[in-house]
Amino acid sequence: MTEFKLPDIGEGIVECEVIEWKVAEGDTIVEDQPVVEVMTDKALVEITAPTDGRVTQLHVAKGEMARVHATLFSYDALDGEGESTTAGKSQEPAEDSAARWETPLEHGSSQVAKTSAGAVDFILPDIGEGIVECEVVEWHVAVGDRISEDQHLVDVMTDKAMVEITAPEDGEVSALYVAKGEMARVHAPLFAYRAEGSHSAVETTEKQERFAPSAAMDSVVASGSHAPDSRMPGGVEGAGVNATTGKNATTGKNVTTGKGAHGRTPASPAVRRLVREHGLKLEVVPGSGRMGRVLKEDVLAYLAQAENTEIRHPGERPSDRAVVQSSATGSENISHTEPMRGIRAAMARQMVASVSTIPHFHYGEEIDVTELLALRQRLKPQAELRQLRLTLMPFFMKAMALAVRAEPILNARLSEDASEIQYLARCNIGMAVDGKAGLMVPNIKGVEGLSVLDIAAEVQRLTEAAREGRVSQEDLKGGTISISNIGAMGGTYAAPIINAPEAAIVAIGKSQWLPRFDEHGEVTRRAIMTVTWAGDHRLIDGGTIARFCNVWKGFLESPETMLLHLS
Repeated sequence: MTEFKLPDIGEGIVECEVIEWKVAEGDTIVEDQPVVEVMTDKALVEITAPTDGRVTQLHVAKGEMARVHATLFSYDALDGEGESTTAGKSQEPAEDSAARWETPLEHGSSQVAKTSAGAVDFILPDIGEGIVECEVVEWHVAVGDRISEDQHLVDVMTDKAMVEITAPEDGEVSALYVAKGEMARVHAPLFAYRAEGSHSAVETTEKQERFAPSAAMDSVVASGSHAPDSRMPGGVEGAGVNATTGKNATTGKNVTTGKGAHGRTPASPAVRRLVREHGLKLEVVPGSGRMGRVLKEDVLAYLAQAENTEIRHPGERPSDRAVVQSSATGSENISHTEPMRGIRAAMARQMVASVSTIPHFHYGEEIDVTELLALRQRLKPQAELRQLRLTLMPFFMKAMALAVRAEPILNARLSEDASEIQYLARCNIGMAVDGKAGLMVPNIKGVEGLSVLDIAAEVQRLTEAAREGRVSQEDLKGGTISISNIGAMGGTYAAPIINAPEAAIVAIGKSQWLPRFDEHGEVTRRAIMTVTWAGDHRLIDGGTIARFCNVWKGFLESPETMLLHLS
């Protein structure tokens, strides 16, 4: 059996989320077959099979986080006649389960490591700068499936994007270490596979704990040196664990009260969240999972036991019990929960940071786009010859890049310590896109030097990529000013939040045919669009953004005037 370890899939990326497995355990895979899609914090990555084989195990489930250099899936490699290359080979004795996982692989180590059973652990590689874990969204293979090099195996979601993880070589999946919906850590095993024929993996006996929730990759060991008594860990009375059988009194499962090598009780992020929601401490819940891992059912069993048993933690006052009970009963109206992960979590952090550090002010205006709509209609056939869909967005961007020449501070930003203003040479205009993985703001580089059709091609490319969750990290970096087209969804007004460290953002409403007076005092039908600016008041005052908006508005209301300013 060969274990496929997640390779490096992006600078600084240490973990990603499994979005979708394209194979299942038992499936046969061929070299370069897509096995899984994983999401880093910035992009969706497709992992393909490294060689022909049969998937034996998916170590990271859809929605869970897989770590770079950790096992992603396992497979049995197959020869040209469909026979396993590991058949008939002697198997090494199985390692002690605690020792097998007690030492994390060093950063930058080989993406695969042989197991004692002939399988190779796939180590989740770096999949984004600063990313240490991701959620497994979807496994595309299952244990026993054959996989091929570059086959899409699993989708993982980071805090910014979905990434597809592919197989490093042909083989067969032997194990999936991280289940769908769980978090996989970068540089931890994601799955195991048996390679087909020879492969260049570096043999090692060092393994990582499969479901480690911390960046330090906590190792876990079983503490079976003494039989658990009727007092639960932490001094909780009332039998959650049977004193003679060592089993959970409610679930009937064997339990272990050991902690990780670093003193941390092993549990998935979802279980830790459930524990926090009920005001509990993880250490007091007996775990029935592997080496004392606390499972969701353990927490639910503990809560059920608590309803019939008086529970008091060390140092707890009687009055404190009401707080815990209130926390539990307060969740009765919750129909369901879902993890705050991936791009949604990244957006939340970005928005909180923006509104808490940037003094926003807003400025609104109406723009008559009647002439612009007519111009677009005349130019559409030219765009269609290049298989482009010509929208108003390229005109908005080109006019904005020209207006920046009059007010360059709109294309500037403050230094980190707010001690200087940094004027930017290129106008990289971002556009908010409601994509598959959440709200993303890719940007078009150097708009000042592009034609309207060039911009249209980039708008089309980035929109399609964002909606599929496949925007590259480069497309998300370096934005200088942003546009939020709420009009595409029927919106008229909005108060946008600045995409820090940029200085401004504009929300564009839908165009509406409204009555307006012409220069002769006659009522006429005009296409009116509302725009709302948000500016960083540390850099921009009301007069500056009004002047900038007037220049921009002039280009949009009389689009032919842009020709006079093109270089």
